[in-house]
Amino acid sequence: MIVVKDLWKSYGSVNVLKGLDLNVASGETVVILGRSGVGKSVLLRQILGIELPDKGYVEVHGQKISSMSESKRYEAAKGMGMLFQSAALFDSMNVGDNVAFYLTQHENNLSKSEISDRVAQALKMVELPDTQEKLPSDLSGGMRKRVALARLIIYRPKVVLYDEPTTGLDPITAEQINNLIVQAQSELKATSIVVTHDMRCAMDVGNKLAFHRDGKIYHIAEKHEFLQSDDPVLQRFFSNAILKEEYFKKPAEP
Repeated sequence: MIVVKDLWKSYGSVNVLKGLDLNVASGETVVILGRSGVGKSVLLRQILGIELPDKGYVEVHGQKISSMSESKRYEAAKGMGMLFQSAALFDSMNVGDNVAFYLTQHENNLSKSEISDRVAQALKMVELPDTQEKLPSDLSGGMRKRVALARLIIYRPKVVLYDEPTTGLDPITAEQINNLIVQAQSELKATSIVVTHDMRCAMDVGNKLAFHRDGKIYHIAEKHEFLQSDDPVLQRFFSNAILKEEYFKKPAEP
């Protein structure tokens, strides 16, 4: 579903992506781990087509995003959704209008009552029923993330990108977001990439784990195999032994 080949991206004299390769199969959720500032979010912007690479290409569902015209990238992006680190809600719109935004802009065949019903269903799914009239300023950080997730769910994208979905949240709220991401994946049957440095999030939501280092994907593997690696670079990053022990106490995944 997603192919990233020999991707390079620089900002001035700073090289961020340095020949990065990544393949994500249809329906798979890959979590990209790595230190802050190494370019994980830059990769997401490349996949969305918000930015173009200096070299290499991004292909989504057989379409080379990085070779398209701006108008065609815009059309291709309609099949993708992104949960931004800041939630990126429109402050001047209430929750209902935020969630309905895509439908009101791109689904002209839907009546107001149909849109209202779909908004209510999406908000119920993220455990925020009857919040349509609230403003983003009335919500906590975790609630804003859930509204942003409802905005994704409502138009059922085939590719979903998550940029640090649990950053800045307390552990209980972060766990709620992780559970909702898993639920959304089950509902959408989407192909997903999650960028995070939160190991709990990675273990809860990912099928595969990838480690981003020095502008490339240093290592990628199925979750259980990744955690068992004796590579010293991975061991140094994955230093929370308690989390690791807790994971291995869980029943083996089928």
